[in-house]
Amino acid sequence: MVPENLKYSADHEWVKIDGLKAFIGITHHAQSQLGDIVFVEVPEIGRELEKGEVFGVVESVKTVSDLYSPLSGKVVERNPLLVESGENFQPEIVNSSPYDDGWMIAVEVSDESAYEGLLDHAAYQEIVDQES
Repeated sequence: MVPENLKYSADHEWVKIDGLKAFIGITHHAQSQLGDIVFVEVPEIGRELEKGEVFGVVESVKTVSDLYSPLSGKVVERNPLLVESGENFQPEIVNSSPYDDGWMIAVEVSDESAYEGLLDHAAYQEIVDQES
């Protein structure tokens, strides 16, 4: 259930690396723990993030949870399906497609050393197994 082509944080965010651009979302495990997602707050394009910094919020019918940046960089994209003022606002996409259509933001990192410390799929699966 944990895709092998992604990197992960211990806070349950995933990272899809594309050169110096990284797409970020929450994992299947995280969305299943949250329940039905009704709102996602993501940062504005241009915001500089530091690794470990809160960059947004996910609200579900059960709880509200902070999102933590798994790396440092500048926000260059945000998922239009998660922007509340957008005409296609669909926060539930995070539940149905957390690794594809449910991505949250894309960050431009200054160099590839930003990816150091991210977990591979096996290390992240161990965390999920311990929590289950």
